[in-house]
Amino acid sequence: MKAVILLSGGLDSSTVLYQALADGYDCYVMSFDYQQRHKRELESAFAVAKKAGVTQHQLVNFDLRQWGGSALTDNKLDLPVQRSLTEMSQDIPITYVPARNTIFLSFALAYAETIAAERVYIGINALDYSGYPDCRPDYINAMQSVFRLGTKQGREGQPISIIAPLIHLKKTEIIQLGNKLGVPWELTWSCYAGNEAACGICDSCRLRLAAFAELGFKDPINYTVNGLKFD
Repeated sequence: MKAVILLSGGLDSSTVLYQALADGYDCYVMSFDYQQRHKRELESAFAVAKKAGVTQHQLVNFDLRQWGGSALTDNKLDLPVQRSLTEMSQDIPITYVPARNTIFLSFALAYAETIAAERVYIGINALDYSGYPDCRPDYINAMQSVFRLGTKQGREGQPISIIAPLIHLKKTEIIQLGNKLGVPWELTWSCYAGNEAACGICDSCRLRLAAFAELGFKDPINYTVNGLKFD
């Protein structure tokens, strides 16, 4: 059995990769260099994929800086930092990249149909405080219709399924699942800033740190806060 897994190198997508392996699939991994501010995540994507022993790992290159529209693709826009979890939950943040998951899933669909895969796994989560519009169940349901209607495989009655196993889980629950699956957290990367050490103050870092702290676990990656590293 074959599955395509979208892997950024982050906590969520790495957990999804290990879930796909646990589900018994040969994993064909796809990562994206879209000239994101945090390209550092790709180092983690390759490290995690190697550790997991995936069947194949594709890196797709394109440039979303041409349009910007996000703090992740436009260096003129500042990353939100030091926000509380309540502040993160109030609106769609400037780190939302327009149509990113639609682009990613389109590439994954083409890859999946070419290799006759049964599934595409994606690590989106609807309960994170970011509230991205392309991380919600109604979006996945709509894209599942696209997968069915827009492919030869789907029209012939064997549609490729989108699997989003984390979509209804809290970040703490994702970490608990990853612990059971043996996800190597020390190889993962969540920070939006893209430096050699995670910043500890962007939304993604704060969500991750809060979840590890709530569970009483130590996050094994290094963070820099106000120029100081802490373990």
